[in-house]
This record gives sequence, structure tokens and C-alpha cells, in this order.
Amino acid sequence: MNPAKREPALLARLDAFTDLIGRGIAWLVIVMMVVQFAIVVMRYVFGIHSIVMQESVMYMHAMVFMLAAAWTLRNDGHVRVDIFYRKLAARGRAWIDLGGTLFLLIPVLVFIALVSLGYVKSSWAILERSPDGGLPAVFLLKSLILVMVALLLIQAIAQVIRQVLILRGRLPGHAPSHEEVL
Repeated sequence: MNPAKREPALLARLDAFTDLIGRGIAWLVIVMMVVQFAIVVMRYVFGIHSIVMQESVMYMHAMVFMLAAAWTLRNDGHVRVDIFYRKLAARGRAWIDLGGTLFLLIPVLVFIALVSLGYVKSSWAILERSPDGGLPAVFLLKSLILVMVALLLIQAIAQVIRQVLILRGRLPGHAPSHEEVL
């Protein structure tokens, strides 16, 4: 890639941060599968039941879902209703992505943050615990909502920068890599 088409340092750092979080959290899927397997073996082979282990799977699932959302966005892995998008040139796709980020993603993230702030704050105020005697950190689980919003906002900023650079001709656009053949 020639120097005129190189990613700016800020964009590269934002993407690298998202990649670091996403790749790290992806390993949690393996841990979650091992714990779930252990739960099944303990219950059906040994007749032992553990609420803490069951809740830990729920916590890990929430972490994977919420903390990897920005990474999924970075890698264009979210579900897209693709009627015209794949047939558009890079500039057309950049306009759609920019509009979606500015007028859908960011406002929805602000809404989620505003609506969940009191929910998370009240959970922290009482250091909410599991009512079933499981993990004593429900307040941390609920805090993942705000962490997800922050991570998605960071990636949204990177997306805006990328799309503006594509529209200005300073970065090449990429064709959708998950295109279906009809």
C-alpha cells in the first residue's frame, strides 16, 4: 500500500484495541465450553449440582456477547439486510456504513447508555448478589452493558474515520468478504 493509502495512526490504534479485546474474549468461549461440559458431567454422572458454575457460564456468555460486539462490528460480522449493498462501489458502501454509524449505531448506543445508567448504578449501590446463592457479582455483570457501549462507541469512531477516508479516496474500500453466491 502506498503512503497516501496508509491508515492514520488513530484509526490503526482504535482497530488494534478492538482486535485485542475481541481476540482475548474469544478465548473465553473455550473456557465456557469446558465449564459447561463439567456441569453436565457433574450433574449426570455424579449427581452434583452447582449454581455457581451454572451462573459462571451465564456470566461468560454475557461477556462474550457484549464485549465482542465491537470486534464483530470491526470485522463486519453483524447481520446485514443486504439488498443493494454488495452491488455498490466502495464509495456507495462507505456512504451506507457512515450513515448507519452516525444515524443508527451511535444514537442507539447513547440511548442504551442513558437507559441503563440508573439500572447499573442501583445495582452497584447495593452490591447486588445472585438471589440463588450463586456468584456475588451481579453488579459487575450489569456493568458489562456500559462497557459494551463504550467499546462499541470506540469502534464507531473508528468506523466513521474509515468511511470518511474511503469517501475522500485516502483508503481503498473493500468488497464484502461474506458475499453469498446466488
